[in-house]
Amino acid sequence: MRIRRLDTGPLDVSPVAAGRLLTPEGERRAFWQIAEEMPVAILLNGETFAVMMMTPADIEDFAVGFALTEGIVEAAEDIESLRIAEAADGMICNLTLDPARIEKVEGRRRTLAGRAGCGICGAQSLEAVLPAPRRVARTALPGAEALFAAFDGLPARQVMKQVNKTTHAAAFCDRGGAVELVREDIGRHNALDKLAGALARDGRDASRGFVLLSSRVSVEMVQKAAAIGAPLVAAVSAPSALALRVAARAGIVLACRAGRDIMLFDDTALTAPLKED
Repeated sequence: MRIRRLDTGPLDVSPVAAGRLLTPEGERRAFWQIAEEMPVAILLNGETFAVMMMTPADIEDFAVGFALTEGIVEAAEDIESLRIAEAADGMICNLTLDPARIEKVEGRRRTLAGRAGCGICGAQSLEAVLPAPRRVARTALPGAEALFAAFDGLPARQVMKQVNKTTHAAAFCDRGGAVELVREDIGRHNALDKLAGALARDGRDASRGFVLLSSRVSVEMVQKAAAIGAPLVAAVSAPSALALRVAARAGIVLACRAGRDIMLFDDTALTAPLKED
C-alpha cells in the first residue's frame, strides 16, 4: 500500500480554551486544553463514501482501520494506495481499491448515516457536516448557583439510567437551575432531539432556560441547541474545539462539570493562554 500525505502542516489536537472555573468557594480564570474535532471524508476511488467526525491524529491508521472494520477490505494489502489531504474545514482520505470491492459495499453509503453514536457521521459531503448555525438571541444566563443546582439535580431525573445504567439524558432547566424536562436515549443526540420535540410540543421557549446534557458536547449537539435557540449548553464532559468554534458563531455559551467545579467557557471561541501579571 502506498501512502501519500500532502503537506497539511502541524495539526494541534489539543488547542487551548479560556473561561471561568466556578467553584463552591468562588471563581477564577482558567485555561483548558481540549480535544480537536474535525470532519474527515472517506473517499473510495475518488467518490465520497462517508464523512466521520474525529480527532485529527493517526489519520492513516483510522482510514485503514475504517476500511477493515466496515468490511470494505479484508486486509490492509487490499488497499492499493491512500492519499490524505486538507479540505475546507476538514480532511480527505482517498483509498484506491479494486472497483469490484467498491461495488460490494455501494449500498452501505446510506446505512452509515443514522448510527446511535453520532448524528452526522456518515454524511456524504463536508458541506453537509458543517452548515452555518442559527444565531441565538442573547438572553440572561444562569448564575453559578443555578448551574450547580442543575448538575446536582439531573441524576435523580434520569429514570431510564437508574434501571439500565446506560442511557444519556438531555434536560431543559430554568434560569434558576430547576430541571423541568428530561428525555433519555441510548444516543446522546437522540436524547437532545427528543427534548427539542418535547419543548416544541409544549410550546416552551428554550431561550428562557438552558440545556443540560449527560454526555459530551460535540459539534452536532451545538448545532441542535442552536436550532432550538438555547443560549447555554452545560454538560458532564468538556466540549470539542470545533464545538466551541461553532458555539461562538451561534452565540451559545458552553459549560462542563470538572469534578466538584464547573468550567464556563468564554464565548469567543478558542484563545491562547494569557500571561500572568
